[in-house]
Amino acid sequence: MEMPRVAVCEVETCAYNQDSACHALAITVGDATHARCDTFFTYPVKGGDSAATGRVGACKMAGCLHNQDLECQAPGITVASLQDAADCLTFTAR
Repeated sequence: MEMPRVAVCEVETCAYNQDSACHALAITVGDATHARCDTFFTYPVKGGDSAATGRVGACKMAGCLHNQDLECQAPGITVASLQDAADCLTFTAR
């Protein structure tokens, strides 16, 4: 199984975001109740692998249509700021 790509990340303040692209090797989505990017954090310098595009390594949103056995099955996700959090906009309730 290939991990889904973070197709777009609109959270410019994230340490892994460079030019609207996620450069974390893998992110975790969800805290069991909210579909936020648990990998999001701010830092004075940008990090991650600039040659890589972030992927979804784990998803704790068992109630998401795209979640199968805590793995995201969406072809890609979009992350954006909603209510002061970095949220997975691809989340779709079952």
